[in-house]
Amino acid sequence: MPLFLLCRHAESTLNRESRVNGDPSVDVRLTEQGRTEAERLGAQVDGIPIDLCVHTRFPRTAETAAIALAGRGVPTEVDARLDDIKVGDLEGLPLERYREAKRELGRRRPFPGGESLDQAAARFAAAFTDLARRDAAHVLVVCHEIPVRYALNAAAGSEHLDGPPFHDLPNAVPFLFDGATLARSAQRIAELAA
Repeated sequence: MPLFLLCRHAESTLNRESRVNGDPSVDVRLTEQGRTEAERLGAQVDGIPIDLCVHTRFPRTAETAAIALAGRGVPTEVDARLDDIKVGDLEGLPLERYREAKRELGRRRPFPGGESLDQAAARFAAAFTDLARRDAAHVLVVCHEIPVRYALNAAAGSEHLDGPPFHDLPNAVPFLFDGATLARSAQRIAELAA
């Protein structure tokens, strides 16, 4: 049975500053604490024979994966569908401003110059559907809080992708899904985003 370990990247400089980043071309790196978190992630998955690591286009996910899997020779792939939400004109602004805009716009209206929460959810669902069909037995997925949160809440049967029961996920902590659960979660995300 395939096993998928989904986790948010380790702490980045913008996490520390409570600012948002939805553009993968912005070079946001891990903090010293983030590098320690990525090393701890590596220790947590050390006994698991990871066949594949999937991360996003964002440097903080690639850096987390590289530190966690250092010396293991695990093949990596980039899946842009798991990229963080495109926040457009909110790029680099305080997290509180993002949350205000999110409340004002709801799930269907896009952030100015960006995408809507439901558009992002639909691409997350497509990525998770494809992942669940992979042949690899053990896959580490290093992405962002929102796709992991959506997968967890959908798997838990929540009526809302943002929670409950899951919100504000910790950095670099793996959440485990078997293939069937990830596939069901992806289907539920797609339904809630439709």
